[in-house]
Amino acid sequence: MPKEKIVQYSFVHSLGVLVYVSLVALIMQNGDKIFGKMATVVTVVAFLLMFVVSATVVGGLVLGKSITWYLDGDKKNAIKMLFYTVGWLFIWLAAAFGIMMVR
Repeated sequence: MPKEKIVQYSFVHSLGVLVYVSLVALIMQNGDKIFGKMATVVTVVAFLLMFVVSATVVGGLVLGKSITWYLDGDKKNAIKMLFYTVGWLFIWLAAAFGIMMVR
């Protein structure tokens, strides 16, 4: 597979992580407005379930394609995909820190 395709796949997957994390952050930040004040067992259960679902979704986006390629024998491209995806995530993280520093 050409390097450009791997970079494109990794960019799209990391962008998916960024969008998903942003949506979860918005829900968490506005939880009181959306759901009202709730300090119950249901709140804790919902938070933990959201954590598990988030780990699964993000794990799939970051590792899914790489694991598939690796198991299919395309180990070199699998490793490249993983590193490019993590690289894009690092760029998104640096951009978020940059935005926080400007404010």
